[in-house]
Amino acid sequence: MQATATVLVYSDNATTREQVRLATGRRPAADVPQVEILECATQPAVLAALDAGGIDVCVLDGETAPAGGMGVCRQIKDEIFRCPPVLLLIGRPQDAWLATWSRADAAVTHPVDPVAFADSLAALLRERLLTRA
Repeated sequence: MQATATVLVYSDNATTREQVRLATGRRPAADVPQVEILECATQPAVLAALDAGGIDVCVLDGETAPAGGMGVCRQIKDEIFRCPPVLLLIGRPQDAWLATWSRADAAVTHPVDPVAFADSLAALLRERLLTRA
């Protein structure tokens, strides 16, 4: 098993980034590696981090402004070769169709439910690690 996995968290809200960090913990499940969080508050920071490589999963806040996580998700799915899986935080369950439009691999509602979030993140990490093997 890989020693650590890097999770990029994009939100302009420090409280949302903290909720994601707390819901993730050291590792979201026993069968995935420990997680290192890379926080980004702007779209250019997200793009620079993805260009640098080494990101295993992206967590994008759909409520971020001015560049929302849904638009950023669609952009990186189009522009980043072998884009990592994306977990999208959506404002309400009815926004799931927007998560599909944005090409997100999974979506959970905001505020962050620690159990649902950890389950979704762990599933994406498992998928990512299998594709790297």
